[in-house]
Amino acid sequence: MTAPILHATALQKSYGPTRALAGVDLAVQRGESVAIMGASGSGKTTLLHVLAGIITPDSGAVRFAPSSGEAIEVTALGESARSKLRRERFGFVFQQGLLIPELTAIENVALALMINGMKRSDALPHAAAWLQSLGLAGMEDRRIGELSGGQAQRVAIARSQVTGAELIFADEPTGALDSRTSSEVMDALLWSTTGQGRTLVVVTHDPGVAARCSRTVSMRDGMIVPAEVTA
Repeated sequence: MTAPILHATALQKSYGPTRALAGVDLAVQRGESVAIMGASGSGKTTLLHVLAGIITPDSGAVRFAPSSGEAIEVTALGESARSKLRRERFGFVFQQGLLIPELTAIENVALALMINGMKRSDALPHAAAWLQSLGLAGMEDRRIGELSGGQAQRVAIARSQVTGAELIFADEPTGALDSRTSSEVMDALLWSTTGQGRTLVVVTHDPGVAARCSRTVSMRDGMIVPAEVTA
């Protein structure tokens, strides 16, 4: 059996007296989509942020095994190295997209490549191809405020994929959308990740979104628990 692309062991994280993670173990297999669910304050977003190297745990380890090259102990990296890992190897989609409103759709996507050193003239065609693949052909020069919520999220999905990231993290990617648009965004997200052999980890409060994923992990009080005891 191949090693998981992401393997977390004994993760603990506290904020003052609040224990956000209380000894979490999680293995994510290459090519699967994992939904992390739980009530507000259950620790699901903290877990996502630790897995992605956005924050460090108080103890425990996260190991990332890319398809080529040696495995990386994410939790052993310094802040600069973790930032580089996130830019080059991971992709991110957040509830509000976190797009730059002053830039056009194509510029928002191309920026991910330019930050990694690609020339603008080379980055723009890559960005345009991703926007077209996600149904946004003809909207390349629109600013984010000129797009609907669903269109803006597809721009964010394109930005998360354009660097060739193997592992995509999504935090409530449909949380601000109506049910129809949510379904369309999930179609785009799954097509562009697991549909292309990539791996997706998504935090969601929506059972409909979780049902679209290949596996659901339920959290309560900073721990992973069987789904039937999360209520």
